[in-house]
Amino acid sequence: MLYVPPSYQPDRTTALLVGLHGAGHGADEQIRLLRDSADRWNFVVLAPDSRGETWDLSGYGPDVPFIDRALEQVFDRAKVDKSRIWIEGFSDGASSALSIGITNGDLFRRIVAFSPGYMSPNARRGKPRIFVSHGTRDTVLPIEKTGRPIVAKLKEQGYDVRFDVFDGPHTVPADALQRATRWLTAGA
Repeated sequence: MLYVPPSYQPDRTTALLVGLHGAGHGADEQIRLLRDSADRWNFVVLAPDSRGETWDLSGYGPDVPFIDRALEQVFDRAKVDKSRIWIEGFSDGASSALSIGITNGDLFRRIVAFSPGYMSPNARRGKPRIFVSHGTRDTVLPIEKTGRPIVAKLKEQGYDVRFDVFDGPHTVPADALQRATRWLTAGA
C-alpha cells in the first residue's frame, strides 16, 4: 500500500517512509498508524505486506525482493528525496526494519523500531540514525531481553541511537509515535 498525503506536490521532492507491520497483521496496520503523521509532516508512506505470516529474515527470503520492487515502483511514480528515505516497523516489523535498515544504511538514513525483538543485518552499510521505542510492561517482547540489549549492541557498534522507554505494554502509544516522528523529520 502507498499513502500519499494531500499536501504532496509532484514537482517537489518528498521524504519516503517504509513501514513494516507486526506479525499477523498487514500493510493497513502501518497506514492507520502513520497516516496522521504523514499528513502533518508531509511524507509518503510505503507499507508492504510480508509474503508470509510475518517477515522472513532467515536468509532474506521473498520479502526483501518484494520491498525492492515496491521501492522501484515508488521511485518511478514519486519524486523522492534520496537523502530522506526512512524505514520503520512495529514488533516483528521493527526487527525487520533494524535488519534491513542497517544492511542498507546507505539507502535508509533513519530507522524507527517500535518494540523490536532482535536484529540480524546481513551487512552494515552507512551509519543510519536509529530510534528505538519500547514499553516497560511489554510481555510479548520484554524490554530487558530485547529492547535494552539491542540498544546496547547498537551503541557499542557506534550507531547514534535514541532510546525511548515508556510505561506500557507491547504497543505504539500516540505520544511515542509523536516523539519518533519529530525525531524522524528533524531537519527534513
